[in-house]
Amino acid sequence: MTATKPSVTRFNRQQRLLAVGLVLGVTMVAFEITAVLTALPSITDQLHGDSLYGVALACYTLANLVALVVTGELTDRFGPAKPYLASLTVFACGLIVAATARSMVFVVIGRALQGAGTGGLAPIAYVLVKRAFPADRQAKMYAYLSAGWVLPSLIAPGVAGTVTDHLGWRWVFWLLLPLIPVVAVMTVRPMRAYASVGTLRGSRIAAAMFAAAGMGTFVTALQFRNVAAAVGGVVAGLAVGVPSLRRLLPMGVHRAARGLPAVVACRMLATAAFLGVDSFIPLAADRIHGASPSIQGFVIIGAALSWTSGQWFMAQHPQIDPRRAVRWGFAMIGLGVCAVLPVLWSGWPLWATFFGWAIGGWGMGLLFNPTTVTAMSHAREGAEGLVSSQVNLADAVGFSTMGGIGGAMVALSDRTSLSLPGALAVNFALAFALAGVGAICAGRIAAA
Repeated sequence: MTATKPSVTRFNRQQRLLAVGLVLGVTMVAFEITAVLTALPSITDQLHGDSLYGVALACYTLANLVALVVTGELTDRFGPAKPYLASLTVFACGLIVAATARSMVFVVIGRALQGAGTGGLAPIAYVLVKRAFPADRQAKMYAYLSAGWVLPSLIAPGVAGTVTDHLGWRWVFWLLLPLIPVVAVMTVRPMRAYASVGTLRGSRIAAAMFAAAGMGTFVTALQFRNVAAAVGGVVAGLAVGVPSLRRLLPMGVHRAARGLPAVVACRMLATAAFLGVDSFIPLAADRIHGASPSIQGFVIIGAALSWTSGQWFMAQHPQIDPRRAVRWGFAMIGLGVCAVLPVLWSGWPLWATFFGWAIGGWGMGLLFNPTTVTAMSHAREGAEGLVSSQVNLADAVGFSTMGGIGGAMVALSDRTSLSLPGALAVNFALAFALAGVGAICAGRIAAA
């Protein structure tokens, strides 16, 4: 007797349009993140803003943090269409502000607006996967959303580097604007069919604002020259931010309690470990190796491509135990950190860093889809926005924390005897340690 292949639910016309629009939205965000990361060393060079390098990284994710909570909550209460359109509008404003900036301060403001805009897109996309698509296609939809990173991974660093070299870094922002109305036309109308199916008992927006304020204070204080002011600011930031984050994240996330808290903790650790290195490789290529913007972008393409490849591998093998996948993912991130450490030596070839950091990207790919799918399995009907915002919030906290610490080390090297390679070595060592903690926590994740 021949086994029959299980039937797969087909998408209707509205679902197909929505799927394409959501993937295009992810592609737009991925291009923005990758391209701006490539151009940022040149921006700080021209605007003399080295001291704000880490702030430009952190403010994006702090604004992202608030937007994740706000849009997740509004989506559960009122439906996804209006929050999604508002997010696209704020994102457009951020691009314009950054493109016209005459000082690094305005670049930081523009990045904050961009973070607020993109912060609304990811949780809404996750919500719609749960609400708009059949259960047997949801895992593949998460993979399709991940595929939105493929084209940016291939071309964004090179395009951003070339544009920066020949047209100027401002065009990195201008060239993204035309995509925004296209995404809006394809997504907003179909979204109206998937209104809210539940309500939340209490608002978390105030907690999100306090969390962002606390983390912002923490990150800013790390840049202070005065030791007493720095310590006071760090303590004040933690005092405000940590209690607020405990309200926003699942109970028990600080100890990686079994289930959803462990999943969210693993995402936070993974993002911190990976982006704590990935964000500073272009800076090392610029300052230590004297590489052009095009080469700076090229060095991190390998990690972006291997991240996507790892995600597709996991999408094709859903039978793999998520705990095993996440543990191996952290191990690969740690191995990748070791492989790129020699980039801090000026004689090390950058092509070797390209391949070395691809190991870390593969690790992120192995753990990203399993953590997303496992986390969303805990979302009850009508509260998908809550869980999706918690997952994306973990990413934002991990990135902003490492961006702030890493930026503080770069600023410290700019005004003390600490060398830039020494400062970046501290960042890489911390990333390696976080990957090790994540591998331990991986055994505690579990689906609902």
